[in-house]
Amino acid sequence: MVVIFRYTSDQTAIRLAKDHLKAHLLAVRLFQDQLPVVLNSYARIIAGTGKYLRLAFKPLLFIILPLTLVIVELDRYLGATPLQTGQAFLVTAHAADADSLNNLSLQLPPQMSTTAPPVHIPADNEVVWRVVAATDGNYDIGIAAAGQTFSKRTVVSSRLARLSPVRLRGQFWKRIFISAEPALSDPGPVTSIALNYPSRNIYFAWMEWNWIWLFFVLSLAAGFLFKTILGIEI
Repeated sequence: MVVIFRYTSDQTAIRLAKDHLKAHLLAVRLFQDQLPVVLNSYARIIAGTGKYLRLAFKPLLFIILPLTLVIVELDRYLGATPLQTGQAFLVTAHAADADSLNNLSLQLPPQMSTTAPPVHIPADNEVVWRVVAATDGNYDIGIAAAGQTFSKRTVVSSRLARLSPVRLRGQFWKRIFISAEPALSDPGPVTSIALNYPSRNIYFAWMEWNWIWLFFVLSLAAGFLFKTILGIEI
């Protein structure tokens, strides 16, 4: 990302803007007993800061889209852990309306079984099942309603895997960010099917981190390192 910033920004203008800011800050310290000079320097600092931000914002337009897509895709691998064998998890189906709620039924592969009766939540038009898997694998859990079956991909593994915690009907932009599966058919009696994959924490530097905080900390450290090595003005 630092390299992209280098080639999409006006490095000379950024360098000059930073030098002017340093000069005006120095003037505030040197002439602090001369009020007109101090006020003039503060005004120039505000104007110079605005110019610097304008110069720095342009390359961000090139960086923000690929960075967002990278973060979304990484979150599908690092945001949660796959389910484990013998570990109970919840399957939540959201019905389109109250009439469809009582008609929802769960269809499981032979390697899975329920461990409790389904729980109906009429206020939210939801049905929740508690399920456990006997063996590792990639499975399709089915929700049957009105003569249709809607599947949800489920990963049971001890390895790193690309996960999709929810499958949605419609909601294009929401699907882009939180779902890695095709949309449910629309119209239909089911609007979403969700699994409660466990959140992932990464142990690094004697601390437990959510991956995205660790990503930003390491990205900042790498950015400042390569900024110095490559002589890039930020």
